[in-house]
Amino acid sequence: MANRRVLVKRRKSIRNIRKITRTMQLIATARFQAAYNRAVATKPYNEKLAELVADLSSAASASGGVEHPLLKENDANKTALVAITSTRGLCGGYNSSVLRVAIEHLENQEKAGHAVDVHMAGKKGISYFRFLRRPMIEQITNVGDVPRFDQVEPIANALMESFIKGEISAAYVSYMKFVSTGTQRPVVVQLLPLARKEAEGDATAAAPTGQVEFSPDPQKLLDSLLPASVRVQLFQAFTDAVVSEQVARMVAMKAATDAAGDMIKSLTREYNRARQTAITMELLDIVGGANALA
Repeated sequence: MANRRVLVKRRKSIRNIRKITRTMQLIATARFQAAYNRAVATKPYNEKLAELVADLSSAASASGGVEHPLLKENDANKTALVAITSTRGLCGGYNSSVLRVAIEHLENQEKAGHAVDVHMAGKKGISYFRFLRRPMIEQITNVGDVPRFDQVEPIANALMESFIKGEISAAYVSYMKFVSTGTQRPVVVQLLPLARKEAEGDATAAAPTGQVEFSPDPQKLLDSLLPASVRVQLFQAFTDAVVSEQVARMVAMKAATDAAGDMIKSLTREYNRARQTAITMELLDIVGGANALA
C-alpha cells in the first residue's frame, strides 16, 4: 500500500497541473475566437478575388488570348514548398500531421526527380527538419499568432520571382486547413502555377457574351490581380493554420485537464483505502493490547 504522505503530495501536484492546463485551455479558447474571426473575415475577399480573376481571364482569352507568366508551366527541375507549423507545443498531433504530409510530398517530389526548396515556418517544424538533417532554404520565425499580410507578402513575392525566372517549376504550401471547429485537415496546396480551372473559371459557367471592354487593358489587370491572388492564398493558409493550431491546443488541454481529474479521483480512492487500512491496523493494535492486559 502506498504511503499516504506520498499520495497527498502526488494529488496536490496533479491538482496544480490541472489548474495550469485548465488556464491554458481558456487562453486557447480566447485566442481561437480571435483567430477564427480573422480567418472568416479574409475568406470572402479571397473568394471574390478568385472569382474576379476567373471572369477576367475567361473574357480576356475570348477577346485576345492574353497570357501571364504565372499561368505558364516551365521545365525547371526544382519545386518549392512552404510548410507551416507552430512555434509553441502542447497542441496534440497538430505539427506531426502537417509534417507528415509535408514529408510525403517531399518524398514524392524526390521520386519524380525534382529537388525541393523548403521554406519552413514555425520553430517546431524547423527543429524537426534539423533532427532529420533535411536542408531548409528559409526558416520563418517572425509570423506569430496574429499573421500580418506584410509578413507573408515577401514570401509570396520570392516564390513568384523564382517561378517567373524559371528557377522552380511549381510552388506548394503545406498547412492545416480549417474546415470547421470539429474538422481540420493537413493538406498540400499548389500555389504556382495557377491552376487553369481557377484562372479560366468553371467550364459549366456561362461564358461572357458580346464585346467586353477593358479599362485598363486585360494584361495590366492580370499583372495586378494574379500576383494578388497568390499572396492572398498564402496569407489565407497562414490564418487557417493559426486557427487550426488553437483548436488543437484547446482539445489537447481539455484532454489533459480531464485526465488530471481522473487521476485525482483515482489517487483519492487509493488514499482513502490507505487511510482506512491504517485506522484498521491501529484498532487491531489497541484491541490486541487490551486482550493482552485482560
